[in-house]
Amino acid sequence: MAVQEIATYQFKDTFSLSIVDFDKACVVNEQKQINSYTIFWIKEGKGTYHIDFEEYSFEDNVLFFLSPGQVFSVDSEKIKEAYKLNFTRDFYCIQTHDKEIACNGVLFNNVYETPFVKPCKEDIRKLDFILENLIEEFKQEETAQYDMLQSYLKQFIIHSVRIKKENHELKDDKETKLFKDFSTLVDQNFTNLHSVTDYAARLGVSPKSLTKHFQKIGTQTPSDFIKQRIILEAKRKLIYTNDSVKEIAFDLGYNDPAYFTRFFTKAIEKSPLQFKKEFKN
Repeated sequence: MAVQEIATYQFKDTFSLSIVDFDKACVVNEQKQINSYTIFWIKEGKGTYHIDFEEYSFEDNVLFFLSPGQVFSVDSEKIKEAYKLNFTRDFYCIQTHDKEIACNGVLFNNVYETPFVKPCKEDIRKLDFILENLIEEFKQEETAQYDMLQSYLKQFIIHSVRIKKENHELKDDKETKLFKDFSTLVDQNFTNLHSVTDYAARLGVSPKSLTKHFQKIGTQTPSDFIKQRIILEAKRKLIYTNDSVKEIAFDLGYNDPAYFTRFFTKAIEKSPLQFKKEFKN
């Protein structure tokens, strides 16, 4: 969010809530890499954001969910009322017992899905109530404040998950579960595992069966998913580090930098150095 934040509530360096409630038009923001878990609730306003090199336009009542490592920038925005929640892994991500609301659940750490949802009128009322309690708790500084703040954040995340499941008709069938397990494995291993066979073996299925499962849910092939994740990380490193193409290739598990350059160029029709030069210009 590029607009000036007029009110910020902070708990140590692990959790914060910022509020915006005035107009600010056509703000351009440089690309930056997110270093904490972030929720933007644009309650009233419109604009265009870029997240991981993809463009998302919005207007009123939209929730964005960003994870550490993602690339974010504002193309333009005009905000009347908005909220930003920031928290670190240590503050909330110790919650692992419920897969849907954890930091590897429905909302966060999934570069393959649309990173926003739109709440309805009743959802807005519930989210408003949670934020009111959050602000009140920030002001209290009483005993067990950490537990109370974490509880309200958890409520906000739980309700956001319910909104997304309702709007996007998330299914808990075999194909969808396999897709989620596969994407999680890719996120954890894409720097050293590049073949569908490697992931299929870890999931206990054949590569052919894995591909058929993906066809049933109408998504791209497992091979394309792996390539997409590698290319995304390569773009991030090209823009946000001073590493050479050779160093990036090694970091992503390619011992032959020339092969990596051909792989990257074929994927986006630009060489790594050309992409870096054009993006920065």
